[in-house]
Amino acid sequence: MNDRPDSYDFDGLMACARGELFGEGNAQLPAPPMLMMDAIGHIAAEGGDHGKGIVKAEYEVRPDRWFFECHFLGDPVMPGCLGLDGLWQLTGFFLGWSGLKGRGRALGGGEVKLTKMITPEVKRLDYEVHMRRVIDRKLKMGVADGVVFADGEPAYAVKDMRVGLFQDG
Repeated sequence: MNDRPDSYDFDGLMACARGELFGEGNAQLPAPPMLMMDAIGHIAAEGGDHGKGIVKAEYEVRPDRWFFECHFLGDPVMPGCLGLDGLWQLTGFFLGWSGLKGRGRALGGGEVKLTKMITPEVKRLDYEVHMRRVIDRKLKMGVADGVVFADGEPAYAVKDMRVGLFQDG
């Protein structure tokens, strides 16, 4: 599909956040603290549960992460929406990596399950995004399923999440 790398370290993710990876006006990741991953360990145009592509990423959970200080005072837990946002971020990254043009925006999702709390005791999150469909017409959109694992156990899952790419103007 393209000749891009199949993994990205933190510097590569930051190049994407600055708009350097896919070109001006195209898919970008957010910068920290909203960047919800430390590295993409694997990205491929084939494979995954639906054969349409896969992205795997990881995130170190530390007790000093910003969200533990402000989400439920005295009861630190990572907001589920941040884990879901990480999955949307990876879906948008996949679209940019695939060569599609436009700025990424989350468009929603289907069924969402939050089955495990991510607390300061958790050490690592692993993300998996399994592409269901990539639409490359006037509408540019990815549809995917995603799972967030907390220390190897499923914590968050979403089916049919959607990310679109939009041109400026």
